[in-house]
Amino acid sequence: MLSSSGLTVFLLLAASSVHAFGLQANCSSLNLVELPQLPPNTTELQVQDNRLTSVSSGLFDRLVDLKKVSLSGNPFHCDCRIQYLRNWLLKNRAIVSQEPRCASPSSVAQKAITELSDDYFSSCVPTSCTGGIYNIVMGLMLCCLIFLLLWTLTLARKSTFILFINKKHSRFTVDSLHSLKPKHRRRLPTDLSEVSVDPDELTWTDDLERPLMSMDLLPQVLDVLHTKHNIKIKAF
Repeated sequence: MLSSSGLTVFLLLAASSVHAFGLQANCSSLNLVELPQLPPNTTELQVQDNRLTSVSSGLFDRLVDLKKVSLSGNPFHCDCRIQYLRNWLLKNRAIVSQEPRCASPSSVAQKAITELSDDYFSSCVPTSCTGGIYNIVMGLMLCCLIFLLLWTLTLARKSTFILFINKKHSRFTVDSLHSLKPKHRRRLPTDLSEVSVDPDELTWTDDLERPLMSMDLLPQVLDVLHTKHNIKIKAF
């Protein structure tokens, strides 16, 4: 059994022939359990009759010059790890000399890998490292955002707001709450005795202005602001 780095050197030395435009590697019947990173200029790869159970994700993506591949005779285990090879075979059927088959599990034994449907891999989780790291980072950011929102709400509930009012603005009298309607406005008297005989010479009386609210309610308002909303009003 050869390691990945050792096998790469072995492939270069034991290649059946090397051409100016690519490498033909014959690695059949070598009892291999995994494939190494192959040279980018590989044009032909023969790895039949080995002990391969799967192919590492992305291994064939750099080998754009492949013209012939033989993968038959390997005991491929058709679980989620075989999904990459299945997708690659579907796109490159023309260069595969003999279609590899599943050896296990028993439900798909002796079935061609390309015959596995998309539903067969529906329970598989994407193996992209980039996608996994992105999901983790986004999850952590979302947790931090939720924590900050909860912390802000808790801080707001425990905080006391104090409103300072200058003394020159602190003279709250009933007169200051009077209606701002002009003094010259009149109202029609309700007592008919106040009306003269001539309708054109009606006598009007001053409208007594009333405060918008009673100042007796002010302490209650201040108490509600303090007890319910932690707002204090102080004069300075």
